[in-house]
Order: sequence, then C-alpha cells, then structure tokens
Amino acid sequence: MNQRRLSLRRVGILGGTFDPIHIGHLILAEEAWFQLQLDRVYLAPAGDPPHKQGRQLAPVRDRLCMAELATADIDYILVSRIDADRPGPHYTSDMVRLIQAEAGSNTEIYFLMGMDSLRDLPTWHEAAWLVEHARLVALSRHDVKLDWESLEKALPGIRSRVIILDMPELEIASHVIQQRVRNGQPIRHMVPRSVEAYILKHNLYRG
Repeated sequence: MNQRRLSLRRVGILGGTFDPIHIGHLILAEEAWFQLQLDRVYLAPAGDPPHKQGRQLAPVRDRLCMAELATADIDYILVSRIDADRPGPHYTSDMVRLIQAEAGSNTEIYFLMGMDSLRDLPTWHEAAWLVEHARLVALSRHDVKLDWESLEKALPGIRSRVIILDMPELEIASHVIQQRVRNGQPIRHMVPRSVEAYILKHNLYRG
C-alpha cells in the first residue's frame, strides 16, 4: 500500500431519488466500494432534484427510511441527509461541496453516476467544477455510447477524470418497481425485504 493510499481517504457519493432504493443501487455501491477500495460510500437521497421537477416523488422521509432499512447491515454505507435537510433546488455540485467539508480535506471524492448522466454532464449546473473536484465513476452500459470528443470539447480534461466501472447490468428501475406495486405485482427480488415491507405498510406507490 503506497503512501498516497495511506494518507488519503477515499469516499464515494451515490446520489439519486431512491424512489424506492433497489438491489441495483446496492450492487453499484458494493462494486464501487470493492473495485475502488473506498473507505465509505455516502448514499444521498435527493430532496428536490432540479432534473425531476414536475414528477411526483414519495416524501423524502419515506425515501430516507427505505434507504436506511436497505443499508442497515452494510457497515461502509452511510445514508446522508445532506440533500434532504436543506432547501432546494439541489444541485450535485452543492452536495459534493457539503460532503467534502464533512469528510475533511484529506479525502478523495468519487462521484458515482450512470453512463447516461456522464453523457449529459455538460448540461449540469457547475459541471466544470464537478470535473475538477471529484473523480467521476460511470457504470459501463452497452446501450449508452459516449462521444468523448464532444465531452472533452465541452469539459476539457474530463476523460482523465473518469473511471468506467465494470459491473453486472441489471434491468431494474425504480419507476418499474412503482408500476409493479400499482399493478399488484411482486417486487420481492427487486428490493430488500425490509423495503418491500415498508412500501406495503405505508401504502406507497398505490395512487
């Protein structure tokens, strides 16, 4: 283990609406933790994501509870209220700043994102700042093609700041889980059992 690894903590950030959190999210967190040798992964449910304005979300308190239930036995994951407890709109750059301040200056930030999010990154608020201050970790997906030339033109230096994480592709999406709940279909193997029980108990996604 080199001196750099000894002196710097590696912290991953996995943001999202988590509406609801599902097995795919947990596998992503685990693969990033293992492959990148992260010390901790912050799971940060979004309070008021700008790109999902107009879409009805489950209350943030429910999304936080489900995230905490799903990760209760995972010691390297910390569910963060950093987005949920502040007024919106909530931008990724603001969240990264706050987590950097909380984690300390002796920390390398790895921001976990989908390949489609990386493709659209030039449209994000303060995208250049994010590229400069965090390593971007994108998930390999066969159905999303990146135009590196366009990305590099919009955000110079981005290619050297991106890690493509190889992981199993799972066709699980939160909106599909919501629809299955509305249809009365089973979701047992798509979410942890504790999350399934919470959804049923609190009658989420029925309306």
